[in-house]
Amino acid sequence: MGTSIAASGKKKMSGFAKGYLILLILVVVSWAVFKVITPHNFGSPANLLQYFQASLIAATGAVGFYFVMVMGMFDFSIGANIMLSAIVGCKLAVTFHMGYAGLIIGSIVMGAVVGLINGVLYVKLHIPSMIVTTGVALVAESVANYIAGGVEQTLPAGLRAFGKVPGDIILALVAFAIAYVILNYTKVGTYTYAIGSNEAVAKNMGINVNFYKVLAFVISGAFFGMMAILTISYGSSMVAVTGMGSMSRNFIPTMGCFFGLAFKKYGMPLPSIIIGEFVINIIFYGFIALGAPTAIQDVITGFALLIIITLTTKVNKGEIVK
Repeated sequence: MGTSIAASGKKKMSGFAKGYLILLILVVVSWAVFKVITPHNFGSPANLLQYFQASLIAATGAVGFYFVMVMGMFDFSIGANIMLSAIVGCKLAVTFHMGYAGLIIGSIVMGAVVGLINGVLYVKLHIPSMIVTTGVALVAESVANYIAGGVEQTLPAGLRAFGKVPGDIILALVAFAIAYVILNYTKVGTYTYAIGSNEAVAKNMGINVNFYKVLAFVISGAFFGMMAILTISYGSSMVAVTGMGSMSRNFIPTMGCFFGLAFKKYGMPLPSIIIGEFVINIIFYGFIALGAPTAIQDVITGFALLIIITLTTKVNKGEIVK
């Protein structure tokens, strides 16, 4: 028995090592390719810090979105949620003179409320999460535009501590720590994985599946609220858009979350999300350094990431891909 436990522990450690090795190779290769092509304006230590700061913003939302995606659900209201949460937080901080308390509380609570609406509508209407969240995104965009009054919302310089070191790193680390504890040391994390693995079995075990699906959307929304804080602090302002114009903000957090799903088999979903977002930003800034048109950047980046996920994800025979 002792030998069996030791072998199991060795296998687990080798899984961790393999996962980190693959991620390290992806980082190095992504950096090296663009460094060789454009050595003078890409990949310096200062540049890498900039890429890392940008990746922290998306990773903060992605670790929350993982709770939803690991259950096989999706969310098209990410961008709208971030936009609305940032505008509400900015309004409370500036217009109502609540400062950082208004920015933090307003953004996180608003994000959680949008998540709650997504979750409740999803379990009550019994329609695909993509459809539900698309409808919620349209409503959230309209509400954000109404609150903003058609005016760009700007965060004063004195309230942008989360847009630079060390404020952004501290908030991101807090978010990562919360996600890690919930996933690994609480009933919520256990049930999240149980539902994601086999929903029917989870129901037979007595788990209230609908409740935990709603909770997953709420948790995800709260993390998007934290991402909203980092976003408006880093960019200094937020513009309300309508007609699904917020969809462009969905891409990067979603792709980072795919890294988490791909590396879940190695037992390291959250670290892979963080490093994966770093890889995404290296590729993104690499194309900027090359001066590639935005449309070409999006196409090539999308294909590159699809290849990465395909190479790092192996579906077993007979396994259902959600």
